[in-house]
Amino acid sequence: MHQSRRRDRRLARRLPPEPARRQASALRVAGADVVLVGYFSAKEKEFKTLMESAATALAARGARVVGQIVQRRGVSDGGAQRMGLPYSSRTLLSYGKVREVAEAAEQANAHAVIFTAALTERQQRALTAILGCPAVGLSEILAPE
Repeated sequence: MHQSRRRDRRLARRLPPEPARRQASALRVAGADVVLVGYFSAKEKEFKTLMESAATALAARGARVVGQIVQRRGVSDGGAQRMGLPYSSRTLLSYGKVREVAEAAEQANAHAVIFTAALTERQQRALTAILGCPAVGLSEILAPE
């Protein structure tokens, strides 16, 4: 009997929270203040242009970009070799950059944080919990409904 109760608890613990993709589809960017976060390779020289085009695309959807933050990866030789991997599999960004994004979102009273890179569901859940507002990938916002 004791063993079956343990199984029940394990099953309850394994039930995932509401998928982050549903949160992204429910997020309305029209009229929302958002912080735009870019994650780029150091080899990408046109990252400013990419950030501007992402901000323009969000503005076309009715969002107001109240802050922009860039995380560049691969500036050092060691970073260049690991460019294919995120700084953190949990948050994509380095810990210090996540804190910087959280402060910027709080100061701007942002409704959401939009990442130029695609986020996994795990990253969306973790970042939403850390930042205190929905964190979604730009591709999900710009996808046709």
